[in-house]
Amino acid sequence: MSTTLLRLATAGSVDDGKSTLVGRLLYDSKAVLADQLDAVRRVSEDKGLGHVDLALLTDGLRAEREQGITIDVAYRYFATPRRTFILADCPGHVQYTRNTVTGSSTADVLVLLVDVRHGVGEQTRRHLSVGRLLRVPHVIVAVNKIDLVDYAEDAYASAAAQVAEVAAGLGVADVTAIPVSALVGDNIVDRSERTPWYGGPSLLELLETLEPEDLVGEQPFRFPVQLTIRPQAAASAAFRDYRGYAGRIESGRVRVGDTVTALPSGRTTTVVGIDTFDGELAEAFAPQSVTLRLADQLDVGRGELLASGPAPEASQELDGTVAWLGQRPLRIGARVLVKHGTRTVQGVVRDIHGRLDLDTLTPVPTHELALNDIGRVEIRLAAPVAAEPYAESRQNGSFLLIEPQTGESLAAGMVRSPAEVAADPDSLNWVI
Repeated sequence: MSTTLLRLATAGSVDDGKSTLVGRLLYDSKAVLADQLDAVRRVSEDKGLGHVDLALLTDGLRAEREQGITIDVAYRYFATPRRTFILADCPGHVQYTRNTVTGSSTADVLVLLVDVRHGVGEQTRRHLSVGRLLRVPHVIVAVNKIDLVDYAEDAYASAAAQVAEVAAGLGVADVTAIPVSALVGDNIVDRSERTPWYGGPSLLELLETLEPEDLVGEQPFRFPVQLTIRPQAAASAAFRDYRGYAGRIESGRVRVGDTVTALPSGRTTTVVGIDTFDGELAEAFAPQSVTLRLADQLDVGRGELLASGPAPEASQELDGTVAWLGQRPLRIGARVLVKHGTRTVQGVVRDIHGRLDLDTLTPVPTHELALNDIGRVEIRLAAPVAAEPYAESRQNGSFLLIEPQTGESLAAGMVRSPAEVAADPDSLNWVI
């Protein structure tokens, strides 16, 4: 029996029923408080609906309720006797793709909704592409509104086959399709008698058995330093010579006595203490926030990376695949800020190798990236960063592109393998 935490995100086209499905999942799993349900019932009556609109459980913004669409990412926590969940309900509209990227970036499971009547659309392709690039371990395709086609098996099979074809073209390996009705509740929590031709689990049954692929505690130790603590004016004499390096462990674990390397300097030292608010620890692991004391007084500050095991090589060249979210196109020569971990450095876009065509699922040459394009870029950095391929580490292989003047987030990026780049610098291979 699994008792682990599972992070999941919902995605799909507008009006495919994402928020309704989330509301149904919360309601049928008895994760909705009575006062919340009463409030939703009153709003549903005010709107003249003949049923309780469960989508209102997640569409909390006034603009969302007025327009009937999800705009922001709605996070919900719920639990069953077998597992706890953190759920991100992502927008379906193309202009809010950046929020879908945000919600999927830490997900263990992507629940992709597809209207059984319409099949695969542009947003379905886009969200599958984002899930593949972000290396979401599991994809569940909820073929929704099966009640509107009288629970026809052939309609479900056709939609599921379309998604399977697109997923195969993108290299998405773990895809499971389930026929559901979010409005009625078929195959959401309990298996439906109205789909006798379906022999698989309900959505919740499947979510309770899936395991996260990336166990950050088993990966090499990575610790981006957020702050150097030196309370030289402390009242206690014991802390006047104190020097600690505070941050959150992104992956792996660390013990007192372990050897760590400070990057990008490359200097090596030993951990002599692990401090927390509640006292000292002999061992810490991801995602704990701790303060490390080192045997040597290294010149380490915010943006440095403490690592053990095979240490990543610091470089001023960054090759990655990005989901472009800026209103203005990205062009060669553009100046950006690159945020990797706690380190932010200036960068210049040296080249744009192409973008992904969502209709053909093939890369095409281009010299600019428009809003919501997925493309491959090369960036020259003003200072080295110790990044790793995203395929090896979701934590240390991701970065953001930021507008230098406004601080606006422009793109989410995934680092490509240096070996792959060196083997074929002009490759338009989208496998991360």
